[in-house]
Amino acid sequence: MTVIEQTLNRRTAIGGAVATGAAAVLLDGAPARAAVEPGAGTGGLLPADPLLHLLRRATFGPSPSSIAEIRKLGAGAWLDRQLTPASIDDAAAERLIARLPLSGLSIAEIRAKVTAGQLKQYGWDPMWQLAFAAPVRAIWSERQLYEVMTDFWSNHLNVTCPSGDVWDNRTDYDRTVIRKYALGTFADLLKASARHPAMLTYLDNRFSTRLAPNENYGRELLELHTVGLGYTEADVKDAAKLLTGLTVNGTTGAYRYDAANHAVGPVKILTFAHANATTTGGEAAALALLDHLAMHPATARRIVSKLCVRFVADEPPATLVTKLVKVYLDNRSAIVPVLRALFTSQEFAGAIGAKTRTPLEDLAATVRILGYGPPVSGTKTFESLYWMVRNAGHAPLGWGPPNGYPDVAAAWASPSGLLVRWNFHLSIAAGYWPADLVKPASLLIGMIGAAPATYGALIDATAVRLLGTTLTAAQNAALATFYGKAPSSQLKANDPAAGWMYPYLMAMLLNSPTFALR
Repeated sequence: MTVIEQTLNRRTAIGGAVATGAAAVLLDGAPARAAVEPGAGTGGLLPADPLLHLLRRATFGPSPSSIAEIRKLGAGAWLDRQLTPASIDDAAAERLIARLPLSGLSIAEIRAKVTAGQLKQYGWDPMWQLAFAAPVRAIWSERQLYEVMTDFWSNHLNVTCPSGDVWDNRTDYDRTVIRKYALGTFADLLKASARHPAMLTYLDNRFSTRLAPNENYGRELLELHTVGLGYTEADVKDAAKLLTGLTVNGTTGAYRYDAANHAVGPVKILTFAHANATTTGGEAAALALLDHLAMHPATARRIVSKLCVRFVADEPPATLVTKLVKVYLDNRSAIVPVLRALFTSQEFAGAIGAKTRTPLEDLAATVRILGYGPPVSGTKTFESLYWMVRNAGHAPLGWGPPNGYPDVAAAWASPSGLLVRWNFHLSIAAGYWPADLVKPASLLIGMIGAAPATYGALIDATAVRLLGTTLTAAQNAALATFYGKAPSSQLKANDPAAGWMYPYLMAMLLNSPTFALR
């Protein structure tokens, strides 16, 4: 049976349109029982289970261990824990990342290795390791919401990786800017990015001088990083003027403020005005602009709108956006209060089925729900996971333009991209590629325990295990037909469906619209 034949059978078995429905608001207290009845809340595609809904959105996908954890803790306690990632022991994931030692190097450490002949000048090895680390963290980190937010900010303040001009500083940018402030305040994150060599290089501000101000960073700072559209060309010119002097030390590669190249004179950028009278005060004036922009109502609306697109719906409810703008401004751009208000909102609870997974999320969710472990040694599997998702058009950190990867369903709806995902579902589930993920000796026993008595029971048990819900009777019958059987047909221990063909059932379920939903 070819993969194409298998996916055609899948389409017959588990077709249908995405439907949305409401769920109860997440509350503290005893965890809810899983709702696995077909059709519960979302037209049969997703279970109306608020805990699984939270896991699908606030992580890279439910895993057996995360499902057990959230059912034990309840939504409130689980969310509290994820919003304080330092309290979560993530030593296992850290040991995996330690196999990619170049991924966390500082600018000085990379340059020292170049001097020692251990790395090539302008070489991409550190950036490649950083890119390989992204799916590893998404799959095996226990600090799941932190990793989701790291991915979110990596897109919002995008610096393409790998990219030649940031060869010595892109890993440092990830560690000291994105990861450091992922759950901090947006004001601190914005200021850190504005004074980092990676951003200053990527958007050309390191080459901006008082005699020739470069407008690239000033424009993207307004349009992409903060207020969005609505600025004027005069705003861009004054922003570029005020940002002159924020540059990079050509000898060390570190950030420095060059007062001699700062353009003085009054500036007015939207509602911000500054005398900008001295070269020595130029850096402080630029930081004052960044603080002002971080707290601008238009920035608040832009940031919370993007968070709602990420966590709620491609077209988020205006009521929720308005509520979260107030939370953002009241908390001086702190992100944790915004996330807490978002995840406990009625609008979030009612958005089951309203988002689809990107390729990176699909890949991570596949390994996570299967419960497969990382390889015991080496990094070949890490690289394979990266190339898998890159083949689907979503190389982690690899988006070229400064606006970051899109996060709406229409951007990922190509037939070719879908076929790549279907293929990697089967490859991963069966252990074809990557071959050294740690998986059960018997997939069937590892997934559902002892073999059920009938084909219908096999299908139902596997669907609950991988999708959190049973299928309709028609879908169950169609999948049984794939094996040339009926749901009531007896399942024998030596039947291929319980042995070498079981991964095909796993893959067909993973190929379903249900699994495609975030």
